[in-house]
Amino acid sequence: MSKKPEELRSHRWYGANDLRAFGHRSRTAQMGYDRSDYAGKPVIAIINTWSDINPCHTHFKQRVEEVKRGVWQAGGFPVEMPAMSLAEPMQKPTTMMYRNFLAMEVEELLRSYPADGAVLMGGCDKTTPGLVMGATSMNLPSIYVPAGPMLKGHWRENTLGSGSDTWKYWAELRAGNITERDWNEIEDGIARSPGTCMTMGTAATMMSIAETLGLTLPGASSIPAPDSNHAKMATLAGKRIVDMVWEDLKPRDILKKESFDNAIVTLMAMGGSTNALIHLVAMAGRAGVKLPLERFNEFSAKTPLLANVRPSGEKYLMEDFYYAGGLRALLAELKDLLHLDARTVTGKSLGENLEGARIFNEDVIRKRNNPLKASGGLVVVRGNLAPDGAVIKAAAASPELLKHAGKAVVFEDYNDMAARIDRDDLECDAGSVLVLRNAGPLGGPGMPEWGMLPVPKKLLKQGVRDMVRVSDARMSGTSYGTCVLHVAPESYVGGPLALVRNGDLIELDVEKKTLSLQVDETELRKRKAAWRSPVKKYDRGYGALFAQHVRQAHEGCDFDFLEGTAHVPEPEIH
Repeated sequence: MSKKPEELRSHRWYGANDLRAFGHRSRTAQMGYDRSDYAGKPVIAIINTWSDINPCHTHFKQRVEEVKRGVWQAGGFPVEMPAMSLAEPMQKPTTMMYRNFLAMEVEELLRSYPADGAVLMGGCDKTTPGLVMGATSMNLPSIYVPAGPMLKGHWRENTLGSGSDTWKYWAELRAGNITERDWNEIEDGIARSPGTCMTMGTAATMMSIAETLGLTLPGASSIPAPDSNHAKMATLAGKRIVDMVWEDLKPRDILKKESFDNAIVTLMAMGGSTNALIHLVAMAGRAGVKLPLERFNEFSAKTPLLANVRPSGEKYLMEDFYYAGGLRALLAELKDLLHLDARTVTGKSLGENLEGARIFNEDVIRKRNNPLKASGGLVVVRGNLAPDGAVIKAAAASPELLKHAGKAVVFEDYNDMAARIDRDDLECDAGSVLVLRNAGPLGGPGMPEWGMLPVPKKLLKQGVRDMVRVSDARMSGTSYGTCVLHVAPESYVGGPLALVRNGDLIELDVEKKTLSLQVDETELRKRKAAWRSPVKKYDRGYGALFAQHVRQAHEGCDFDFLEGTAHVPEPEIH
């Protein structure tokens, strides 16, 4: 132990011999606790993002009790603190608009209450980065308990993957290849248990990244939510956080430049979500680490895609990934690309945590000499259409479209796209480039997952299943196709995307990492001079705060006043 009981942060609330401490102790007794339950013990705040409307976290009502059991057994005092639940399928306009809200809530919960350490319970997409960002800024000892993926979906003889098969069969329904009855059966079979999307979507990506960053127990991110090992992991995390408090092992002791390099390796090797670029930049910023987009291309070029998990993979889902050895097995295959001496919540290094890991199914987790793709799972592209960068999940795109030039079909916003995409008189063909604007951080607002624009119905009926699509939106990590996303600066603030017109030639070259608008610079200057700022969307409330302070995509979409590691004083107790 590096701390003594009287050095615990909670001692300021409970240990003094004054009027305020009397109030704290008497009110704790009011809840049925004896002074021996907490005196001289670490108070562990369990930040629980359970909600009745969040299907990914349905099991957290039970898991929080298992976390508490571990805290009690290790000699701590557990205190459950509910926090905003970012339910990806339900919350509108997008959970991304509220990631920073959750981060603020976590930071202020931990600062304003007598917490010595924290257990962060999350998993549904933006919940993971929100929890990590807030805990990093507060910088109390913290451990993350990932929700884990749900079980595989089923429809007749077909295995279903959440998100990925939604888009797939929606296209087939629109094309007339399946019936409404088929579609309803798929609806009833695609989500069969608690837990996050079981494809390599944003949830699975960010849970895996959190483990690689060193914020979870080894192997925690891959365990399916209903598996009994998940309950055991929750209890072990509750035990471990108590020791972390005594050791004073904090997030910023763990989150270094090398840790984020390791996270990028994981992202590329798993064929993870494009959303991870935004979240990693924001998470790194809270730890005082600069993470330029070029860093992602550096690792993309040398990291093979090893996880055969949809949508970047060909076949399998996260349940298969777990039984094949999980994240530890995948990382053990990439040791030469990792900083193995990076610290983790176990008190050991990443390399020590990987000892003994092995692959049990070499089709699910490929060996280094047999990758699904040698490199380039995600690629950042730049050019006069995206001077601050854009991203494409090349591993989930059509190879023949990775170098493509086509005429733009421009949609002013999502409503415009929805109204016209299936019209027979839409002027487009298989070679066209679909463009969606006003879908970025401010334009969406909140940068919704609209970037996987649907293929026009008339082209679906011709057999077309992929096209080049360009937007300042994000897309679900469960999505696939040749979608160029996060174009920055966004169109809403007058970025080049705002200047594109129908018929303009757009050229994508993923190998050269370029995205270009083939329009004369003089003409672009003329269009820019004629451009006018859109009417602001919010006059009050959180939306107004969001619009005033959110950064652009390449900067992580954090709030400007939340970035960095500037000191915030502890609350006075009077």
